[in-house]
Amino acid sequence: MKASRIAAVGALAGTTVLALSVPAFAHVSVQPEGTAAKGGYAVVDFKVPNERDNASTTKLEVTFPTDHPLASAMPEPMPGWKIEVTKSKLDKPIEMHGEKISEAVSKITWTAEGKGIEPGYFEKFPVSIGQLPENTDELVFKAIQTYSNKEVVRWIEVPQEGQDEPENPAPVLALSAAADGHHGSSSSDKAADKASDSDDAEAASAKTDAAEPADSSDTTARVLGVVGIVVGALGVAYGVLAGRRRTEA
Repeated sequence: MKASRIAAVGALAGTTVLALSVPAFAHVSVQPEGTAAKGGYAVVDFKVPNERDNASTTKLEVTFPTDHPLASAMPEPMPGWKIEVTKSKLDKPIEMHGEKISEAVSKITWTAEGKGIEPGYFEKFPVSIGQLPENTDELVFKAIQTYSNKEVVRWIEVPQEGQDEPENPAPVLALSAAADGHHGSSSSDKAADKASDSDDAEAASAKTDAAEPADSSDTTARVLGVVGIVVGALGVAYGVLAGRRRTEA
């Protein structure tokens, strides 16, 4: 009896620990594709795992921050999903590329037109966003996940520094230091520039190499021509002198 009770208590404890640990690793999150530098632009992915084994995720709503509004947010087309971008008027216009923007994206909604995200799968929802603010280290995107059985999970709790992660944390995008010129230059761009410089150098070298043989051959021809003239002149002089000697003899 004691053994069976211990086993039952252990199983219950294990189930409880598992249930409590699920939100820590299986929640809606956001990560940049590369870096998200302050003052620049970035493509970010909202990663949505399906946490249920008896229902599919059929809808995702992501609310954009109002304290640091983003004037530009363009979702990538996704087969099987209807996408709706909602914009709202700003209390205080923001400046972008020298122009004042009076409205910004406040929410993007993805609605499944098919099966959605089935149990055991996850999906990424890419969005190009910018211009990223320079006066904060992170952006909070609150998300609402809806399942095919009408269950709704709100990922809206803002994590606090020094505290445990909440049960339903909101997706948080960490911003890196501003790149030079805000937009910065990626390593691929630098590599392309280097490759271009290398190509230009090789082309110039090739032109130089191609020009050298021509100059060398021209010089050789001139030298040979002068030598020929000199030899010819000497031959004529020798012939004249030889003729005179015969005549005198």
